[in-house]
Amino acid sequence: MSTARILVIDDEPPIRRLLKTGLGTQDYAVVEAADGAAALAALQDGGVDLAILDLGLPDMPGHALLAAIRERWPDLPVLILSSREDERGKVESLDLGADDYVTKPFGMNELLARIRTALRHRLAMQGERPVFRVDDLSVDLIRRIVRVGDREVKLSPREYEFLRALVQHAGKVLTHAQLMRHAPSSSDPQYLRVYIRQLRQKLEPDPERPHYLLTETGVGYRLRAPD
Repeated sequence: MSTARILVIDDEPPIRRLLKTGLGTQDYAVVEAADGAAALAALQDGGVDLAILDLGLPDMPGHALLAAIRERWPDLPVLILSSREDERGKVESLDLGADDYVTKPFGMNELLARIRTALRHRLAMQGERPVFRVDDLSVDLIRRIVRVGDREVKLSPREYEFLRALVQHAGKVLTHAQLMRHAPSSSDPQYLRVYIRQLRQKLEPDPERPHYLLTETGVGYRLRAPD
């Protein structure tokens, strides 16, 4: 049974009711906040394990609230609710430190999966596992050995740095800017797509239909997380 406490920050009562009902079926405890001030007060009270944030708040810009959360509670997972067309807002949210986003209209199963991934990622960062595995792909972060099934895959130093960043945030989308920060020796962002294509050629059963390295159109890339 889940005991996680989730803060839902949204000014629309129907959305808060929907989320409280849906999350409650999975035994999550839900705290509601209709604006930024109420959200900060709830966080100050403590005990929140994850926040779901709609950026359209009545008293302050959602991105300003996100920045404040990141400054005061840097380890708190934050999921953004965004509109389908708001790619710029998604990128800005992720660059400010959001863990993931869910596009409206969303399915409850998708949201629950994103929540599970964010909570698992928080635990993994607190005690990072030396070997990452998802299906046939394994990455030994200590020995820097990458395998697909029984086959060892040779990566260039830059390819490995990009893969390592994705492994360390498995299940979370990383923007182009975030990935470039993880591989500072790659000074030209236009080469990111080249490295991702090379990684897919080496890791994917079918590089044209990626199973591990997923594209988030207009935003960045996501490495599939273990189920």
